Amino acid sequence: MNIFVLNCGSSSLKFQIIQTDLELIKNDKDKMLAKGIIERVGSQAIITMQVEGMPPLKQVAPLRDHRAALNFVIKWITDPETQIPGISGLEDIHAIGHRVVHGEERFKKSVKIDKEVIAGIEDCIDLAPLHNPANLKGIYASRELFGITIPQVAVFDTSFHSTMPETSYLYAIPYQTYRRFKVRKYGFHGTSHRYIAYRYRKITGKEREETNIITLHLGNGSSACAIKGGKSNDTSMGMTPLEGLMMGTRCGDIDPTVIEYLMHQEGTTIDEVFNVLNKRSGVLGISGLTNDMRDLLDEIQEHQDRRAILAVEMFCNKVKKYIGAYLAGMNGADAICFAGGIGENAIEIRKRICTGLDWLGIELEDQLNEQAYGGKEMLISTQESRVKVYVIPTNEELILARDTLRVVLNVPRIW
Repeated sequence: MNIFVLNCGSSSLKFQIIQTDLELIKNDKDKMLAKGIIERVGSQAIITMQVEGMPPLKQVAPLRDHRAALNFVIKWITDPETQIPGISGLEDIHAIGHRVVHGEERFKKSVKIDKEVIAGIEDCIDLAPLHNPANLKGIYASRELFGITIPQVAVFDTSFHSTMPETSYLYAIPYQTYRRFKVRKYGFHGTSHRYIAYRYRKITGKEREETNIITLHLGNGSSACAIKGGKSNDTSMGMTPLEGLMMGTRCGDIDPTVIEYLMHQEGTTIDEVFNVLNKRSGVLGISGLTNDMRDLLDEIQEHQDRRAILAVEMFCNKVKKYIGAYLAGMNGADAICFAGGIGENAIEIRKRICTGLDWLGIELEDQLNEQAYGGKEMLISTQESRVKVYVIPTNEELILARDTLRVVLNVPRIW
């Protein structure tokens, strides 16, 4: 089957076409046929499209909304000059998989989209006001442009974390607040953490029940996950993606009284404070320069900028704290797995995070660490390291495609 995987952001649209079936999954032979991203939807959009094995095509075009962006993609896919293997028209797209950020407690697994599911996603908008509306735009546009005969599946960021125990997901606030308003930790990046755990099992030959690892998805948005017995036992992001690790522009863990204090001191609204915490904090807020870790590391190397150094040290220390907490909570782990743009490519950040953790049995092999970038999947710890350290490039789109296939065929998960 050819699965069209769609990930809509507030002003972006990312897609992949992945060829997969049960036999391909069994042998890890799924094939990405084409991919693309459209940025700045709503104005002069920046468009990048690529057929696998061919150079990317880049252009700009005025695209007023997600429907127009998706229509642009469909025209490119079906253009005879594009020449995507096995794709000549929309009839060659057999199903559509949508990334949906928040599924609350209602959606604990991927589901086929119908009116009831759409209503449920709409009900979760208050919990993810920046994400779920954008995800819904992709669903509405797909149903209109592809037609209702092509099955569509919602794959939720939160569903992987639905296995967390109450001791992990409840906040220490009145229990009735949870009962009435579902105020609790949900966790995100679920498809990424799930993929990393899957690849770890493939690399080591372990069964799901034997998988006890800490996964670190580090990028502009970052999260950690304690995976015990192959299931999410705890994760750093909370009711929203603001909680947890320090990120590109998000503050991560913070004393909630800071919000009230800033409102009084600045004479501002709660929305304005949250705008600061979400979009002007984190690495950007501390450095005063950028939210891009690559630029910060370059700044440190060239100018030894004090605040750039501070931002990097804080970022790494926050990750260390979660590693220590999860090792304690799980009574140890077999491995730590780095993923995400920073986790997969930032050699210096991995080194800083792992340095000083030898008492916990974590020892990095510098030469291996320096070789791990640009999509390489490899072990980077020493032979003596009691806790192994891996770099495992994530592939959330593959999880979306495989879940879409599974739901359409109505078969249990086998990976």
